[in-house]
Amino acid sequence: WVLMRTGWARRRGADYINLREDGAHSPGPDAAAVRFLVEQRDIIGFGTETVGTDTGQAVHSDPPYPAHYILHGAGRYGLQCLANLDQLPPTGAILVAAPLKIRQGTGSPLRVLALIP
Repeated sequence: WVLMRTGWARRRGADYINLREDGAHSPGPDAAAVRFLVEQRDIIGFGTETVGTDTGQAVHSDPPYPAHYILHGAGRYGLQCLANLDQLPPTGAILVAAPLKIRQGTGSPLRVLALIP
């Protein structure tokens, strides 16, 4: 797993979505970085504090939402809306992310836990 800590989880309400005339604005990874993590580092998944695994303007990318596209296309997982990442060590935490079994579902709400050995 790779978790991206940005401090975004401290935002609330409208500040969290950060909606402007041209859509939402939030930090996210570059498509090349996600491709590197999947292909060269063989990550299980990618998690972030923001509302999606992509930048807020990723709808305008080619392909749209490249992190989502790359992760799920490679059979990897994407976690969003994570909190308290600032309380984790840089490495070594064990992530528990057990999805609900939703018939024919492509996603699930989760209560993600990080265990620090």
